[in-house]
Amino acid sequence: MVPIHLTKDGGHQHTPEFRAINPLARVPALELSGGEVLTQSLAIIEYLDEVHPDPPLLPSEALGRARSRAIAQMIACDIHPLNNLIALQYLRRQLKHEQPDIDVWYHHWITQGFTAMEGMLAPGPYACGPHVTVADICLVPQVANGRRFKVPLEKFPKIVAIDAACLKLPAFDKARPENQPDAE
Repeated sequence: MVPIHLTKDGGHQHTPEFRAINPLARVPALELSGGEVLTQSLAIIEYLDEVHPDPPLLPSEALGRARSRAIAQMIACDIHPLNNLIALQYLRRQLKHEQPDIDVWYHHWITQGFTAMEGMLAPGPYACGPHVTVADICLVPQVANGRRFKVPLEKFPKIVAIDAACLKLPAFDKARPENQPDAE
């Protein structure tokens, strides 16, 4: 694991060394033992699920897989890009928005996405039922970001319960931002 600090010194993802790994200058990037590099969270997650299928990160039946992917994609395609660091920095730097306006932007997109998602979630303990799926892997970091930006989450009891259930698992606890070697 090589930490890439996204804000220090203008963001280490913008260095020539990291752009050689991912020309889009985004994380994550996974370099395989043969030197191939995978980018994009969902592509990496599905690759890892295919080469390390135990435990599976997608349900065995087609409908369950589609539902899990739909929730994951709601986060990865509809919520997260609007609240990603690059979008927030653009609002601040290029469009000259003040932090309170940026916070309103952030809250809006999380609230809109979580409102839609709350009704799609299966009876728990996880997003798609009794097993962790790609949906949970995408949801937990988005909830952490929501908390970081002080988005009121009490309107989303299923999402909060799923997050709590996931964070009881060692893999999710180990992945918390504050548990990373470069945490500040």
